[in-house]
Amino acid sequence: MLCFSILCAFNSKLPGSPDPTRKISFNEDWQFFLGDSVTADKTGSWRTLNIPHDWSIEGEFKKDNPAGLSGGYLPGGTGWYKKKFKVEDSTKLTSIKFDGVYMDSEVWINGHYLGKRPNGYISFEYDLTPYLNYNDTENEILVKVDNSKQPNSRWYSGSGIYRHVWLNITDKLHVSNWGTFVTTPVVNKDSAKVHLEIELENKYTSAKDATVKTTILKDENSIISEISDLLINPSGNRTISQSLWIQSPELWSAQKPEMYIAQTDILINDEVVDSYRTPFGIRTFEFDLDQGFLLNGEQVKIKGVCLHHDLGPLGAAVNTRAIERQLEILKEMGVNGIRTAHNPPTPELLDLCDQMGFIVMDESYDMWNHTKTDYDYANSWDEWHKKDLEDFIIRDRNHPSIFIWSIGNEIQEQWNEQGVKTTKELKAIVRKLDTTRPITVAMNPPVNMPDADVTTQFDASQVSKNPIAASGELDLIGYNYAHQTYEYHQKNFPETPFIATETTSGLQTRGFYEFPSDTLKIWPVRWDIPFDGGNPDHGISAFDQVRVPWGSLHETTWKIIKKHDFLSGMFIWTGFDYIGEPTPYSWPSRSSYFGVVDLAGFPKDVYYMYQSEWTNKDVLHLLPHWNWKEGQMVDVWAYYNNADEVELFVNGESQGVRTKQGDDLHVMWRIPFSAGTLSAVSRKDGAQVLEKEIKTAGKPFTLKLTADRENIQADGKDLSFISVEVIDENGNLVPNANIQLNFSVKGQGKIVGVASGDPTNHESFKGSSHKTLNGKALAIIQSNNEPGTVELIVSGEGLKSKKININTE
Repeated sequence: MLCFSILCAFNSKLPGSPDPTRKISFNEDWQFFLGDSVTADKTGSWRTLNIPHDWSIEGEFKKDNPAGLSGGYLPGGTGWYKKKFKVEDSTKLTSIKFDGVYMDSEVWINGHYLGKRPNGYISFEYDLTPYLNYNDTENEILVKVDNSKQPNSRWYSGSGIYRHVWLNITDKLHVSNWGTFVTTPVVNKDSAKVHLEIELENKYTSAKDATVKTTILKDENSIISEISDLLINPSGNRTISQSLWIQSPELWSAQKPEMYIAQTDILINDEVVDSYRTPFGIRTFEFDLDQGFLLNGEQVKIKGVCLHHDLGPLGAAVNTRAIERQLEILKEMGVNGIRTAHNPPTPELLDLCDQMGFIVMDESYDMWNHTKTDYDYANSWDEWHKKDLEDFIIRDRNHPSIFIWSIGNEIQEQWNEQGVKTTKELKAIVRKLDTTRPITVAMNPPVNMPDADVTTQFDASQVSKNPIAASGELDLIGYNYAHQTYEYHQKNFPETPFIATETTSGLQTRGFYEFPSDTLKIWPVRWDIPFDGGNPDHGISAFDQVRVPWGSLHETTWKIIKKHDFLSGMFIWTGFDYIGEPTPYSWPSRSSYFGVVDLAGFPKDVYYMYQSEWTNKDVLHLLPHWNWKEGQMVDVWAYYNNADEVELFVNGESQGVRTKQGDDLHVMWRIPFSAGTLSAVSRKDGAQVLEKEIKTAGKPFTLKLTADRENIQADGKDLSFISVEVIDENGNLVPNANIQLNFSVKGQGKIVGVASGDPTNHESFKGSSHKTLNGKALAIIQSNNEPGTVELIVSGEGLKSKKININTE
């Protein structure tokens, strides 16, 4: 199959067009074995699967799994991958590129050892050419992945070749891997200068007279070209520069992320022998001491979230549609920024951020050479950190979505002079490769402060500065938490702009509520003291009333950030719940409570607070549900915008009008419960803006299935996310329904994930049965390679079963 596709690609090549053989997906039909020794080949225990693959997500949740609570109590181990393939053309160069393998990977081709890469997040490439067999003789690639030494992470890492694998086939004269660097040193409304540094590699044994032609494309239309004629010496590299001017450039922004492509063709005797495409954007930006963040000359508040790399029930295995769905949900909330917490992300995330308009803080390390867990990356720091940082910057520096480089998160050395030395070293590495973006470290915090309740005014004169923050080496002062100090930033750091690299850490379980709602709960009491409080079922109120001791409530930090222009923006911890780190609890909780959106992708109530603040769309959101004991005192909150007031009704009887006072972000009523209809009306200048209602639900009767997309591609990768709601006979969501559901499919697809957002559920995400959390669950359907229909059937005891069809095209 691979051999055939390569031949077709060669035959379809047209002069001047991109060479389609340059990057071939190498994901299909790998053999996998989970075990310590490759001799298992003799047992027949290998199974066929496609990459990306995460074997940990297939395992059982067990309290004694060595990854522990940070790793979500899922297993690690050692895995082996192998694949056979043929290559026809011995005149070409062939390399293999891994976007990421977790972790300690080693690779062999036809028995020849290619190397080891400890970092589980970095992308890397090996040249296969010297060891290949050609024509009808097969080649075998073998990959060992060792994730057996645990704990090695502070969150769920996944295990395996969990990102894409590519086979690169090029002429012996070609643009190097990640061999272009595009900058736009001059930008105004009339024109923009596009400057390219292009690294060329000549593996021929003789010098080559070549023409290098770069064409700027917009929507596949040619705008302008630059041509360079040069002699390239044998067996060596050469970097050339080209500059082109674009008239009336269309600028990249979060609202309108305009993209261009620089296509670099190498020609010998007027024949294109290599073609390399570099997407890029044109924009100007700066972080200003007084005005915060300026994008294309306009002040923009960064409204960001931190994201870990797992995709909930899909685990760490990369799927482009799953990432896109996450970003769509966040865009709808009003998010315009992403922090890649705390390691190099998959390239697909950055591509989507380019295309969808997100301001990215790209982060390289969670630790330097002091460990946070026994077997983490610090053990490989001395040998690998320079190479990994160089590859990280070179791989990502053309993305217009990236505005900040973060070279560390909460690193142990931040409070001593060793941290300053390392900061200088890492900064020098980055600056050698990219001078266009500011560098920061996410510090917790940049200043020391006396112990004080969040309501106590902070005295800036009492702070002592973090040595890294005080060193003058950073372009941005990165604050993890410490919101009490934000308003004093200009006094503490009068020469360096501000960014809140990590904020909040509020805690909620979707659909779970406790009263009274206006009392603050700090769980745990302190980060280093085991938590023995909370609720027996490990639920946490979905009102914005519970936070960790080092963080804040959601409303608290945003009120500060929105108040001051010089505060450029924030990245909330976190956008989505993630597997592992179930603060404040431990077993049986196995995933986090931090997300504004739960692990299944269902928004929690605080999502609508941000939506009312971060978007211009009309918002009116009521919480909680309306199923309580008769006469019980219930707190009702409303998040709203674009209105002066909200009036609340129970069964048509007014409960009064509420208006936000001062810097309030919600309004509240405390009223006795009476079954029926809870409704609210928001008004602007006396005219109705929105009306919302919640009805008391009866007993569970049937299910409601809603697909995010009813038509997907029949490519074996595309996904449809199907929300399942338990409803009563009148169609109302039953908000306290925790019912076991069974899932099955017919037709051209399969179930690849089930979830509910419950942090305590130990059922497999890869199973065919899952219990709802507060009336909701999720099924993820993946197409196969045949067009047709996938039918999902969902049933539960005592419920009418439901079906939904997804078309694969």
